[in-house]
Amino acid sequence: MSMALIGRMNSLQVVKHTDFGLYLDGGAEGEILLPKRYIPSDTPSEVEDWLNVFVYLDSEDKYIATTEKPKVQVGGFASLKVVDINRVGLFLDWGLPKDLLLPHSEEKRPLQVGDYCVVHVFLDKRSKRITATARLDRYLDKEPANYKPGQEVDLLVADQTDMGFKAIINGKHWGLIHKNELFKFVRSGMQEKGFIKEMRGDGKISLSLQPIGEEAAGSLAQQILSKLRENDGRLDLSDKSSPEAISAMFRVSKGNFKKAIGGLYKDGHIAIHADYLELLRK
Repeated sequence: MSMALIGRMNSLQVVKHTDFGLYLDGGAEGEILLPKRYIPSDTPSEVEDWLNVFVYLDSEDKYIATTEKPKVQVGGFASLKVVDINRVGLFLDWGLPKDLLLPHSEEKRPLQVGDYCVVHVFLDKRSKRITATARLDRYLDKEPANYKPGQEVDLLVADQTDMGFKAIINGKHWGLIHKNELFKFVRSGMQEKGFIKEMRGDGKISLSLQPIGEEAAGSLAQQILSKLRENDGRLDLSDKSSPEAISAMFRVSKGNFKKAIGGLYKDGHIAIHADYLELLRK
């Protein structure tokens, strides 16, 4: 008989109904209550049916299930808001009625109510409490990184440094978005699609927020041509346009945009005017 995993989504079988909810088979953890307010109306929930639930400890340290999904599960990383602080620690909103504890010993910097903090969520082995920590280094770079330049990855922006922004790659490794890659607004806590720019010899990973390489440049050029055709051969952008205007339309840096239109101009596809582009070959 398997054991329900605390702090994670589980598929558990209904074993009995009561006036106040359902009891689910938690395996070695015994029967786990799913309170009546969480019983789904659009999913079968009779005895022997299976339900997807999140299992955690309630305020009395008893196992309890919910069909609500938290913003993060054990083993994951997330940016969460501080909603209360007391002598025990800070309490974070993670989408469930019982807030998530960030003990003072796991703080990395002083925080106030209303602040957001990037944390890792783990299960305290002694107390079986789901706990957050802002000390992320011990949970990252534990396995070799085998990314390839140009590979698309999921990023969680964490800390700002003098060189740019540190970001968590696929929940496993640290990477750095250098300042010259910041063609749009970025802040701690943002989740972004990114790209591996370089796997450095010292083991560090450089990141980009836009596709890289010749294939990416060709794709951008095609996007520009498509926009021109959609707009009767005219586009109100040029090499003099602001980085913000370029990013708003194509989600790329001004430098990459200029390279793309330079190639289209050289090949005779477009004319570049002071404040607009003109399609020449329709």
